[in-house]
Amino acid sequence: MSKTQTYSYNLLKSKEIMAILDGDTEYGNIEINDGKDIRIAMPYLSGPDICNISTLFGMHVSYNWGGVNLSRWNYLENLFIYCMENDKTSDLLAYLFSKEQFSKMLSGYSVNIIEDSYKHVTQTVIKQINGLLYFGGNELVIIDKKFVVREIGRKVEIEVPKINSIDREYIKDISTRAMNDIENENYDSAVTKSRTLLEETFCYVIERKNEIPSNAGDIGALYKQVKGLYNMHGDKDLDKRINTLLSGLEKIISSISEMRNKDSDAHGVGAKRIRIDEHHARLIVNSSMTMADFILAVENKNY
Repeated sequence: MSKTQTYSYNLLKSKEIMAILDGDTEYGNIEINDGKDIRIAMPYLSGPDICNISTLFGMHVSYNWGGVNLSRWNYLENLFIYCMENDKTSDLLAYLFSKEQFSKMLSGYSVNIIEDSYKHVTQTVIKQINGLLYFGGNELVIIDKKFVVREIGRKVEIEVPKINSIDREYIKDISTRAMNDIENENYDSAVTKSRTLLEETFCYVIERKNEIPSNAGDIGALYKQVKGLYNMHGDKDLDKRINTLLSGLEKIISSISEMRNKDSDAHGVGAKRIRIDEHHARLIVNSSMTMADFILAVENKNY
């Protein structure tokens, strides 16, 4: 990422824009026929919510329950700084603005209301952010599914990132390192590597289809995208045992994704934290390796 682009994203770090993105600032309500109102605002992000998002993007942050914590906008600002340094800012904005993040706000309404409200809220929020950027001559825009801060009216070319090659040697290397963590009784780190292996493999095979991964950090959403791109939906003509096996692999993904959120080294020890023993860690690492190898084989079959 260029220094110019880094500086442009840096313009989003103002306290006013952080307050918009964490759901503190609202712009009235959308009146619904049944008498209910929908806030015109981003979904409210608590301190723990922002810490969880930070973890999804690879920044290990723990929320100190009952202790002294940063302000919510400080947590979000630190996440933006991390993402700028690691070329993930557009992915972070895509995550914050994704429809899934509005599920709590919009659940229970009809499809038409959900679609119209989501569009109205996100467009309003971006316009308000651009109102803050305007006098500096900049604007936040979406180009080819990428969020970009640019000089107003300036044409921006989106550089397509080169796809890093992922092969069986890479899978073995990550798995070996995870097993070394287990030997050193660092089970949480082994879980983190397992989750990273799945995420990177999914992103790789998605990019091989010249598509952009849908939701960085959400391996369930990434796997759903892989299934669609590679026609991996259940085939009734397949042997029942094969379909059962495929169903089991999906449960592996779900379990590891949940384990990553609750039990990895990305979170501090808390009352709800579940102990990971050696045999659990070995199961997680081996399952991730098997799943990554299977997905790579599916991708290779398509080329």
